[in-house]
Amino acid sequence: MASSASRSTTMDLAYIAVFAALIIVLGFLSIPVGGAGVPIVLQNAAIILCGLVLGCRRGGLTALLVLLIGCALPVLAGGRTTLQALAGPTAGYLVGYVISAFVAGFIAYRARTTTSSLTLMLSIAAVLGLLIQYLCGMGGLMLRSGLSLSAAAVAQAPFLLPDIAKIIVAVLIAAGVHSAFPDLMGSSRTRHA
Repeated sequence: MASSASRSTTMDLAYIAVFAALIIVLGFLSIPVGGAGVPIVLQNAAIILCGLVLGCRRGGLTALLVLLIGCALPVLAGGRTTLQALAGPTAGYLVGYVISAFVAGFIAYRARTTTSSLTLMLSIAAVLGLLIQYLCGMGGLMLRSGLSLSAAAVAQAPFLLPDIAKIIVAVLIAAGVHSAFPDLMGSSRTRHA
């Protein structure tokens, strides 16, 4: 029993480390957009993908790990550290990263393993994860940039189409991963979620 639990913990740590590395690598790709100082990035979709694939606990821990590493190293979009990002207009998005990974993972791991049910739940989880990132981001823009609610909402507009495309890809990847590795979500669903 202890061996099985130890192996499970080791696998969890490996999954978290691999996804944290993926999120960090994707942080080097960013396109500045609009006047609010928020770039188009791939990190936000990778955060949601990690929740979809790893579940709420491991997904949330992965997002936290990236932010912790970011306290010492410039691993966030635009080569910023977590502390730099928290001091700027993107602070809310970072909070949204952790919450969205947790929520997306929670919803995704409640799916039945049939293909249509899984795809539907992954889609719902991804959209809600993205919505959480937007809402938290809007809150950060209001606090850090002094924008009104309507101005913060309008600032999200340039990101809608790219983010929808990224979410579609994330759902397809997550569905493929769960089809190839059903044990990732299988009988141990509650332990890993």
